[in-house]
Amino acid sequence: MMSIRCGLCPHNCLLQENQVGLCRARINRQGAVVAENYGRITSIALDPIEKKPLYHFYPGSKILSVGSYGCNLFCSFCQNYRISTASAKDVSYRKLSPEQLVETAKQYSPRGNIGLAFTYNEPIVGYEYIVDCARLAKQEGQKVVVVTNGCFYTEPLEALWPLVDAFNIDLKGFTEAFYTKMGGALEVVKQFIARAAALSHVEVTTLIIPDENDGLEEMRALSAWIASVDKKIPLHISRFFPMYKMVDKSPTDVEKIMELQKTAQENLEFVYRGNC
Repeated sequence: MMSIRCGLCPHNCLLQENQVGLCRARINRQGAVVAENYGRITSIALDPIEKKPLYHFYPGSKILSVGSYGCNLFCSFCQNYRISTASAKDVSYRKLSPEQLVETAKQYSPRGNIGLAFTYNEPIVGYEYIVDCARLAKQEGQKVVVVTNGCFYTEPLEALWPLVDAFNIDLKGFTEAFYTKMGGALEVVKQFIARAAALSHVEVTTLIIPDENDGLEEMRALSAWIASVDKKIPLHISRFFPMYKMVDKSPTDVEKIMELQKTAQENLEFVYRGNC
């Protein structure tokens, strides 16, 4: 049987025939790595655009938000772990073709829907579905949003870049040590953010976890780097609440969030507090 390497993210999984990668969403089928979760929808809701969060992209509108299963990171604080850590056998899903999903989005237009947001799990592990849906959505005048951890190589996503109107990208911290705990790579995420910001509207979110990524100097470095890309990129500094494998942690102090916001404002024009 022919093995093949998935080059989408830094895991670079070498997959045997019918083997699924660490993301639990990509599989080797007859010598090609494809999205096993293609069109498998576990979650769908009409959300305010601000929930993504996107504050500077069609504020006040709504967007049909969809998720599948799988993720290429292993965050012990994940808020959507029931689908992000799941395989096909672990979840209930319904299948929606790109045509069906775009038609569903159109039906919500009278309720303020502006398009499609791919979110909830890590959507880019099934990026082929995003591409196929986005092409159709564009023909209908719909907007396309992707909420992602950004831990993907930029080169394999050439078909995706011109189709996305807005990204919210998780910049989970600003040290390689923190990213190593999650199976990620900070430099890869930085490259992703820079590429996305050159082509689309981008906002960045950082979840602040006590004693993990809450240092003032780390925030100063993180915000300075974002400003080097574009000082007008909005940064959302979000408060942590106990979740998944971090139920022993206390919620982030609101005072700490405010202090970090003030620090980030040294470099960025738009810094928002989340979950406060």
